[in-house]
Formats: sequence, structure tokens, C-alpha cells
Amino acid sequence: MATQYLDDVIQGHRVIQSLDVADLPAGEHKFMFQIATNALSQWQHLPVLVFKGDKPGKKVIITAGVHGDEYNGVLAAQKTARELVNKELAGTVTIVPMINLTGMLNHSRDFFSADPDSSPCNLNRFFPGDAKGNEASRFLFTLWNELLQSNADLAIDLHTQTTGAIYPLYVFADFRLDQALEMARLVNPDAILNDPGDAGVLETVWNRSGIPSITIEVGMGRYTEQDLIDRTVTGILNILKRHEILQGEVDAIIPCLEGRDIVSIRAEVGGFVVAQVSMMEEVKQEQLLAIQYDSFGDELIRYHAPVAGTVLSYNIEAIRAPGSLVVRLIN
Repeated sequence: MATQYLDDVIQGHRVIQSLDVADLPAGEHKFMFQIATNALSQWQHLPVLVFKGDKPGKKVIITAGVHGDEYNGVLAAQKTARELVNKELAGTVTIVPMINLTGMLNHSRDFFSADPDSSPCNLNRFFPGDAKGNEASRFLFTLWNELLQSNADLAIDLHTQTTGAIYPLYVFADFRLDQALEMARLVNPDAILNDPGDAGVLETVWNRSGIPSITIEVGMGRYTEQDLIDRTVTGILNILKRHEILQGEVDAIIPCLEGRDIVSIRAEVGGFVVAQVSMMEEVKQEQLLAIQYDSFGDELIRYHAPVAGTVLSYNIEAIRAPGSLVVRLIN
């Protein structure tokens, strides 16, 4: 595959319909990637940044915004790009800072289609897409085959917790893959979860394609957490230094909680839930986690820890539908 340029220029940037970083000259590049039309026959374009060094080295892809309400990941990808400007590199770093355009415009996790037979959907369950599928599947098929697949030796996908709940700086990594686990540790997060992978998830598709990958969760959805963004960028730069793509000292790895299981406590009924724990707090079995109230403010339910563990997430939006997350533990 070669980089294919179109005649269009959008906001001063050339439009491409496929990317092969191998045929780009060394330097810093900004493109608009033509990915798909909407229902009005108007093309949608993803911003793409490529930083290619004068010297050979590994290819790294950083993606963000697969879920449209996860802005801290987008901000971390953008800040990483700013950190790479005018830096001497060996290899190539490609950054796709926002993928789910319809979700972002709707402040929503989901991808939105104008197809009356399609409901909003979670894009991170349908990678690598399907050329003959619905709108979301076709969107991902083009993304994977024309932009992502051939341009990475390592991959990092940036996310946050879903709107309404929070995370620390938290990484998913398949512990069976030494390079994935090493990348996770180089981020110096608060917690790492052993993630053998689920079908349709971008991280899983990368790993099964022979490209070691991690997913970094950068705090909460929608609302900016600058300290976690900064830590994420420092972690990404640490990975680039470890693989000698970027010059500089590799920060020491600070041991963190590495878990193999998570337990999610979910609302039994609808109501208003107030957490009684804090982030990364160690809790004992049967410890009180949250209290739920009805619309009169009368107590409905008390939620207790079914097992001992560490608090990985809890709701910060009080209103909870039946089945909504209340607290998540890692152990």
C-alpha cells in the first residue's frame, strides 16, 4: 500500500485516502484522512499527524477518541504531538487524535448513524470492521485497512472511563505479551489489568495482528483532568525513549498495582447513589461501598464489597439506572 493523495486541501492540509509512512520523507506531516461519507454524501475526515525521523526505527501509532465522550485521551494525544515537534527521532510516530467524529459531536461514547435501522453503537466492539457491514463497520474497515494496520510495530490506544464514573491512570495490557506489559509499566500508571482481550476491541485486534498494544484509561469521561493527561504524555514519551525512537533518559518504573481480576458492583434498581469510598482505596470484604436513595431521599440499598480489593472506579454522577456501575474493584 502506498500513501494516496487526493486533490483536496482542507484547512491547509492535504487530503489522503491511504497512508504508508514508509514512503513519506523525514519530517513532520499533517494530513486529513478521507474516511467515509455521511448520509448527505459529504466526506468525513480524520486529522492525522506523522513524525518521521531521519534515522530508521520502530513505528508507533497512537489513537484516541474511539469513544466520543473521552476527551482526556484526545488531549493527551494532542499534547504528545506538541511534545514531538522539532524533536530528533529514529522511526515514526503516527497520531490519530480523534476517531469517533459523530460521537464527539454528540458528547457521547457511541457512534451515530443516520441509518434508521442502526442504533448508536460502541465502535470498540467492531474492529477491524467489515467492508460489507453497516455504517460503523465500514467506517472501521477503512480506518484499519487504509490508515492503521500497516503503519505500526507498537500501538497505544487512549481512552477514559465512561461518562458518569471515574478512573485513575489505568492501563489494560495482555500479560502474555512481554512488550505490552513493559509498555504498560513504562507509563507508570496507578494500576494495570491483565487483559487477554475481547473480540472487536482495537487493542485486541492489534495484539492478534502481531502488534503489541496497550489501552490507557486517562481518568474520567468528558471533564479535563490535566494531571492525568500530563502523566499519560510522560508515560508515552517514556515508551518512545525505551525503544530509542526519542532521545532521552528513560524514567524509572514505579511499581503499581497489577491486577488480574475486576469485580463490578452495579445498581440493583434506579436511584441516586453516593459512593462511600475513594479512588484506589483498599477495601475489605463486606465493607460499605455506596448508599442508594430513592426520589424522596429515603435510603433504598447499601452496597457492600463482595470481595476484598482496591477501588478502581466509582460513580460520580449520582443518578444511576438499574445495572449502572456503582463501584469497580481490582485485585
